[in-house]
Amino acid sequence: MIGGQGGDGTLTVSDLLGRYFRKRGLYVYTSRNVLSRIRGGHADASVRASRDAVAAVKSKVDVLVAFDREAIELGRAELESHGFVLYDSTTFQSDLPNSVGFPFATLVGGPLGAPIFKNTAAYGALSVLLGFDPAMTRSVIEERFKRRGGEALEKNLKALEIGRKAALEAPGVAGRFSVTDGDAHNLILTTGNQAVALGFVVGGGRFFAGYPITPATEIMEYLQRYLPAFHGVVRQAEDELAAVNMIIGASYAGARVMTSTSGPGLSLMTEGIGHAGAAEVPIVIADCQRVGPSTGQPTRHEQSDLSHLANLGHGEFPRFILAPATPDDAFHLTIDALNLADRWRLPVILLLDQALCQNTTTSVRFDGTGARVDRGKRLASDAAERLTQYKVYEATEDGVSPFAPPGTPGLWSEVTGNEHDEWGHVSVNVPNRIRMMRKRMEKMVKARDELPSCRTFGPSSAKIGLIGYGSTSGPIDEVQRTLSNRGVATRYLQARTVYPVPVHEIDPFLASVDVAYVIEHNYTGQFARLLRETMPWHHAKMRSILKYDGHTFRAPDVIAEIREVA
Repeated sequence: MIGGQGGDGTLTVSDLLGRYFRKRGLYVYTSRNVLSRIRGGHADASVRASRDAVAAVKSKVDVLVAFDREAIELGRAELESHGFVLYDSTTFQSDLPNSVGFPFATLVGGPLGAPIFKNTAAYGALSVLLGFDPAMTRSVIEERFKRRGGEALEKNLKALEIGRKAALEAPGVAGRFSVTDGDAHNLILTTGNQAVALGFVVGGGRFFAGYPITPATEIMEYLQRYLPAFHGVVRQAEDELAAVNMIIGASYAGARVMTSTSGPGLSLMTEGIGHAGAAEVPIVIADCQRVGPSTGQPTRHEQSDLSHLANLGHGEFPRFILAPATPDDAFHLTIDALNLADRWRLPVILLLDQALCQNTTTSVRFDGTGARVDRGKRLASDAAERLTQYKVYEATEDGVSPFAPPGTPGLWSEVTGNEHDEWGHVSVNVPNRIRMMRKRMEKMVKARDELPSCRTFGPSSAKIGLIGYGSTSGPIDEVQRTLSNRGVATRYLQARTVYPVPVHEIDPFLASVDVAYVIEHNYTGQFARLLRETMPWHHAKMRSILKYDGHTFRAPDVIAEIREVA
């Protein structure tokens, strides 16, 4: 764990460590605990490395790096009994055992002219403490800072050596820990936000409009880097209302579109999403959940938007909600979301969360070679020329009407959020209203076999069931391995489609276990409640394990709540 004030560079240190561990072939998981401000206030980051796959924060800390006294006070409860503390002694002294202080800010302030380089010096001291290979340690700095120019790289290399020299000269520091090699050399370090952005590009997405909001902003920032090379457009709108209406217009014009947001922005987009549902305009919304309500805690983790999304807007209209669990899952489900939106002509929501969006983890390299672009019943010009009539909302067996974007020669249509007939004309006719409602709503039933399937992990004979979605899959995987080592078998169902609820998959899973713990980050057990509403016959089997303090689950948190284990 690396702690200090916002602006001290705690995230830089964690990034450097993550890069080094990746070079050693280890699995890496980093998390952040920062405030929603540019500078100041406590900030910390944690880095976990292992020969085994990990995607969760460890319950205890082996090494604490503290840039101020507050980091010591907050970090002491996290320390293992053997934990070691490395701190910046420029302005304070630590009273913790196993602590060594170096005046990092002073050591770099004179030679480099700025104390900010103390973070790189701390990385240098850590490299000695952890027994890093010096050449590989240096290569991490070169890779991290070469894009910032020669001066920045030179100063950071000097800061690295200042930190290394201080640690090498201090007794009892060098080689106190050691790092072994792993076999995960072909993996990458990435985040869910980057995966969504790349999935959008590979899936044929070409128009993105959004407004900056934590923790979703990086999706737009990544697309500003990637999309123009593919003749795509990224537009920063004046607010979320404008963003969602921009993508509705671009989609109607024929583009594949997406926006990203978080809770407060989602609230503003709700009317526009309902309009897309009524007008049958395909759009994709990436919702990076954070603590609510209102502004809540912008930088903290939660999964409390599900009830809003499942009941999104006034009135009733179909929507699909997909929930990736890993960056690789996010990459592929973004492509699926684009195809499903076009195929069924409705809104598709990617249900993400802060930990998945922003925490860095090792992942398989994204493979887009098998990606396909399905534009659904889109009329080519030659097919349009053969039509004797064109009904933009034509009633069909599956409820999906053939679509030709405006400007297709010979065709004309009206599109509206009002109730309408097959031609798009506003209608209050009762039989027509019934017919149109069924046309739209039955898509959620007819699309069942095309929606992303649940995944199950663990022996089919296990009688303790675990259910979750999103980034909870990382801690749950660790729970399963820990309990298996104790002789306790569990079976985990990871929901990848959460709405409409995949009853055909979850019902047999629930029937096979004696008890099922639904693990999620909110106060009211929103996913458990949705499961009980759709499968009331399993009500007695389901129990909730909930966390809503803004931080992610750790394996012991979950194990302590499983009664059969306790």
